Amino acid sequence: MNIILLERIEKLGSIGDVVTVRDGYARNFLLPNKKALRANENNKKVFEANRERLEQENAEKRTAAEEQGKSIEGAEIILIRASSNAGQLYGSVSVRDIADKLVEQGHDVNKSQIVLERPIKTIGMTDVRVALHPEVHVTVKANVARSDDEAELQSQGVDVMQQMFEDDQAQIEGFTEEKDPNAEPGELPEEMLEESAEEENAEG
Repeated sequence: MNIILLERIEKLGSIGDVVTVRDGYARNFLLPNKKALRANENNKKVFEANRERLEQENAEKRTAAEEQGKSIEGAEIILIRASSNAGQLYGSVSVRDIADKLVEQGHDVNKSQIVLERPIKTIGMTDVRVALHPEVHVTVKANVARSDDEAELQSQGVDVMQQMFEDDQAQIEGFTEEKDPNAEPGELPEEMLEESAEEENAEG
């Protein structure tokens, strides 16, 4: 379907551009949300008659979004979640979770403005884009942790998952006895043989 854009749409075009999109995308999203008009002769005339007003309104909204962005840019939200020992979440963090936390901090955003490239499914820090306006994006940090203490460490730049891995390795190594590289399979290390001989002599 050919449409006339009423605002800038990422990867599509800017106000006034006539572009071709899938029918479903136009009918289910662009047209009902007043982001575009069908590109017929009548609508082209209507758009041209209102172009100046639309561009002025867009400029005002962009300026307001830029002001709003100054307070949101770099904000950090903490989401406490249960996870496996490997850091995999039981479930995932959704756009609604992120929007709700930002609202709790006093930011005026909604879930449709949260841009998640993929669901957050692990413990750690994730950069999340917030589209305050088609031409204004800011970045916030989602700090996903199993406890407030872990969240605090991650805020300070500590890689909690790496630390967990290193702690596990240290425990494993602590339970592993050093092997004699020269010993044949099934052969006891010399130190153990010496200790056994000494014990026998002491008993004798």
